Amino acid sequence: MRDDLMMTVYQELRRLAESYLRRERADHTLQPTALVHEAYLRLVEQENIVWRNREHFIGVAATMMRRILVNHAVKRKRGKRGGGELKLSLAEADRIGKGEDVNLVALDEALLKLAEDYPVECRIVELRFFGGLSIEETARVLAVSDTTVERDWRFARAWLLREMTG
Repeated sequence: MRDDLMMTVYQELRRLAESYLRRERADHTLQPTALVHEAYLRLVEQENIVWRNREHFIGVAATMMRRILVNHAVKRKRGKRGGGELKLSLAEADRIGKGEDVNLVALDEALLKLAEDYPVECRIVELRFFGGLSIEETARVLAVSDTTVERDWRFARAWLLREMTG
């Protein structure tokens, strides 16, 4: 049973990592396997979490991967004097904007600002953008209606676009 659970967890993390890094430039130094292993190590360290369901797991994993990717991007930026920012395509899966690339460090900074006044909307972005959850899955994680998630998702995207484009 435990081995089956571990394999399921690993495969889900691998799917998330591949989704993030598929939108990356070809010469990106962080590989899906490294991202999965780092996220997995952080997840198994979480002793006080009672996993409620798949969506809850994905939500926590998304947070872990966000932190790993942002830390990686910040380190690369320091090493290249402003270069090496991690950019993710926002053209896929109803991401924050249409047809645009987003600097992950800038997105993270904007999300921190969003969380100050709109923590629920920030969590929705994290679950949708980093976790790859649908509107329905996000609603289940947050225990709200699909309509609420849709409304807050639209607001958060507009707020972030405004914040990130000046």
